[in-house]
Amino acid sequence: MPQFLTDEIQDYLKMLYGIGPDDRMFTVTKSYLHREMDRGAKEAGVPRIRIHDIRHSAVSLLIDMGFSATAIADRVGHESIDITYNYAHLFPSKQAEIFMKIRRLYENRSFQEAKDNQRLF
Repeated sequence: MPQFLTDEIQDYLKMLYGIGPDDRMFTVTKSYLHREMDRGAKEAGVPRIRIHDIRHSAVSLLIDMGFSATAIADRVGHESIDITYNYAHLFPSKQAEIFMKIRRLYENRSFQEAKDNQRLF
């Protein structure tokens, strides 16, 4: 866990009155969270999404930011990288990049060969 987050949590815990080592840090219940999601969606005029959909959005954002599947799986706690690969359709296709690199290699090689052949004549 990054130090800044550890510091934030410690500051938050100092503000809580009478919290014990086995007490919850956040007292938000599932029903409260659902009500707030309903209220927020209604206020924003957007369809309500499931709480878990926020996790999917976070994974999609990390993919879009260019992080590897391994890094994402580690970050969000996927037990297997195969779970992360369920998002494979969101990963940018590397096929075009592979093609362009091979093409550049071939074109540079062909150019060099043509140059070398000119010296022979």
